[in-house]
Amino acid sequence: MNNPFETLNQRLANIETLLLEIKHKPEDKEKPENLTVKETAKLLKVSEQSVHNYIKKGFIPAKKVGRILLINRTDIDNSLEGVKSLKYKRS
Repeated sequence: MNNPFETLNQRLANIETLLLEIKHKPEDKEKPENLTVKETAKLLKVSEQSVHNYIKKGFIPAKKVGRILLINRTDIDNSLEGVKSLKYKRS
């Protein structure tokens, strides 16, 4: 008959290994660094016109490359920290 404590120790070791893998998993590499207006609108769940308005009002900084506006993902995250929801911010 197996020792139940050995089974528990083995299971706990497996759980610990899985938790360490989750902790050290790089999530930011999956996200693109620069987003278009369309991608930003989808991320924030607002219309593209709203994103253009946020850029015009200065809530979200953007850079124009040719005819395309590019928005840095970290700028979006920083904007969301300052405002609980850009959708409901009043000017």
